[in-house]
Amino acid sequence: MQMNFNMNIPGLKDVEITKVEEVGDRIALHVQLPKCTHQCPVCKKETSKVHDYRIQKINHLKWFERLTILFYKRRRYVCNCGKRFSEKSPFVDKYQRYSKEWNQVVNVRAIKAKTFKEAAEVLGTSTTTVIRRFKKVANKQLVEGVRLPKAIAIDEYKGDTDAGTYQLIIANAETHEPIDILPNRKKETIKNYLSQHGADVEIVVMDMNPSFKAAVRQALGRPVIVADRFHFSRYIYWAMDEVRRQIQKEWDKYNRTKCKRMRHVFYKRASKLSPKQQWYLQRYTEMSETLKVAHELKEAYCEWFDWAKTKNDVVEVKKRLLAFYRKVEETKLPAFLKAIQTFKNWQVEILNSFSFGYSNGFLEGINNKTKVMKRNAYGFRRFDHFRAKILLNLKYKEIGVHLG
Repeated sequence: MQMNFNMNIPGLKDVEITKVEEVGDRIALHVQLPKCTHQCPVCKKETSKVHDYRIQKINHLKWFERLTILFYKRRRYVCNCGKRFSEKSPFVDKYQRYSKEWNQVVNVRAIKAKTFKEAAEVLGTSTTTVIRRFKKVANKQLVEGVRLPKAIAIDEYKGDTDAGTYQLIIANAETHEPIDILPNRKKETIKNYLSQHGADVEIVVMDMNPSFKAAVRQALGRPVIVADRFHFSRYIYWAMDEVRRQIQKEWDKYNRTKCKRMRHVFYKRASKLSPKQQWYLQRYTEMSETLKVAHELKEAYCEWFDWAKTKNDVVEVKKRLLAFYRKVEETKLPAFLKAIQTFKNWQVEILNSFSFGYSNGFLEGINNKTKVMKRNAYGFRRFDHFRAKILLNLKYKEIGVHLG
């Protein structure tokens, strides 16, 4: 029984399919366009006189999970003026061996796929072809001469590329959009980049890296530097953990092991502990007066931090912070004395974090995605490829890979 039906194939609308066959492991579609009048490119007169036909082999998207080839029977028309020309095709550009739909998809998959090799295998082409298309997109989309906005955030990540072990990412602190990636985190590199592109920068959000701080001040004069809240708060938690580890060394094996396993009860806010956790906290703080004092200092810091986030009065915030310093100095615990010395060194930047409300948290999320990309690809050797991969992936994060 013969069955006639119409089927719209992506990218081949209004195209006549004369034959479908299998050629090896691929599906071959024999296609042609309806005959119509065309305008001569020389004399601009219309003609419908066919001179001859030429078969053009074109790679197309997968069809039913099978790689597809188009055998396009292209007409060549002849005009009365003697000019011979090919018909205009809606699905393939001139001198191309790939369809327009295929070209669109390779541009997206080159960015979104885990590796260039994976994109090449899916699309039935070579890795070098995918890399060429990727570079073309990168050169078009990633323009040079970026002018940095008023507020930026900077952070390092471990890239392990030919440019070095660590790279530096710069983002817009307000819109959370990545702007650029520097090949390394060296002071001179950051200073030179900010000197060239940072004329409008007034606020810089960063972690507590002295090298970053020095580079920013040398390049931009005296901008407002905002220390990320997570990075300065962890110094208090590190001090708490250092005291716990020192104290539990003196205990028997059972309590030493159990205290290590229940260490989270020292980090969590006391008001949010479950009854079981409160029991363990009380048990171990009663076993050591030093551990009890360390936990009280941690709780005092958390109380100040939670309160400071709700206030706009920097003078009062600073006043209570200085009171916390005095409380630490009275206890004379070395770990906490070291922590507050760091706070004193970065006090202006810490207070700025409560005045301006900027954070580096979104950059940590970007760095996490970067690590996943690096792990999935088993690393990137070339910095320029990895840089473009990160920036384009984040720029087109809403676009899926299934695009035709």
